[in-house]
Amino acid sequence: MLALKNVYEFTGNNSNDDSLFALIAEGIDKRGYSIMPTALPEALTHSLFTHQQLMEADKFKSAGIGRGKEYLQNEFVRTDAISWITGESQAGQDWLTWVAGLQTYLNRRLFLGLFSFESHFAHYSPGDYYKRHYDAFKGESNRVLSVVVYFNSHWLPSDGGELVLYKSDHDKEGIKVVPLMGTIVTFLSEEFPHQVLAANRDRYSIAGWFRVNTSVTDRVDPPR
Repeated sequence: MLALKNVYEFTGNNSNDDSLFALIAEGIDKRGYSIMPTALPEALTHSLFTHQQLMEADKFKSAGIGRGKEYLQNEFVRTDAISWITGESQAGQDWLTWVAGLQTYLNRRLFLGLFSFESHFAHYSPGDYYKRHYDAFKGESNRVLSVVVYFNSHWLPSDGGELVLYKSDHDKEGIKVVPLMGTIVTFLSEEFPHQVLAANRDRYSIAGWFRVNTSVTDRVDPPR
């Protein structure tokens, strides 16, 4: 079993993506989650950070909860703003290519049946939050693995904005993840309730979800 202290010692300097993917897979296999500080490849981190900083404000929309006809905005639950990643930019294409490599590796190593991926940039202005929630409920969603990466330099304890990952509904303490530049968090979507604490400065990230194929005769899900 990979000790948590050893996960935090990983610096992301290894240029071999498979080495990083192997550590992520081991964490998911042993604990159901992986926390890899500053592990996203440096060039990709810089590209995504720069792109997000240059995006026009009108590209971001107030985030909501639910999908399709069930989608609604609810400021009681979350107040961040998001912009979906479609691959139209070079940074977006590079991100989706890297994620595709992770998907292939995890399917080969853990047999998760990951079929497609969706993700968005997220911007939390000072005071924004996302209250405790699941990314998927058992038997009701086809999101199976959540991925979060961060783009925040020189983040201090006083800045707040941590992701808190809870091991169960009964866990009140949780594991706090500082949203430092290049940190990668992955976890099983149905297993871990989590929240984003209010930050005292602008907070930038990507949130994404691998999905399985639950298509039936008269319905394609996920949509193509």
